[in-house]
Amino acid sequence: MTAATGGRRSDRTRAAILTAARERFAADGYEKATIRAIAADAGIDPAMVMRYYGNKEGLFAVAAQLDLRLPDLAALDRAAIGDTLAGHLFDRWEDDDALVAMLRAGVSNADVLDRLREIFARQVGSAVAAVCPDDPATRAGLVATQALGLALCRYVLRLPPVVGFTREQVVAWLGPTFQRYIVGN
Repeated sequence: MTAATGGRRSDRTRAAILTAARERFAADGYEKATIRAIAADAGIDPAMVMRYYGNKEGLFAVAAQLDLRLPDLAALDRAAIGDTLAGHLFDRWEDDDALVAMLRAGVSNADVLDRLREIFARQVGSAVAAVCPDDPATRAGLVATQALGLALCRYVLRLPPVVGFTREQVVAWLGPTFQRYIVGN
């Protein structure tokens, strides 16, 4: 085996662990997810998880690194900011188990909750400040109340009818609220 082959295998193993961890944290939450279950999902020995990530906290820290990949709100037509942001956040929640895992874990774990707060404050705050420098922290906080509230009801509490909303329904409900919070109209 060459170093390149070993490196590729190592990368594949790390990727398999992260995929399994994100899915397991999303399904079970941080407290109930175990290294053994994650290793079984990845098809590896639990010692490999420990080798690469040290412990569950270390694994979660890597699995929960999130970039919301927010659109450049300043580049948008001002009248479309709320709808665009609502659609984007809906797509991110639907496509990224790490976001759901953080939300589930944040309900019961103070460290995860702090990380989730920091992600939304920094990333949403920066995006909002680019459009409306007048009190961006408050505006971003209000956007987070709606985005995280919808996500909690949809993915954790699974409340009807929220769990059944289509993307278009989420945009129709949240878009105008985001618009008001960010630009005031």
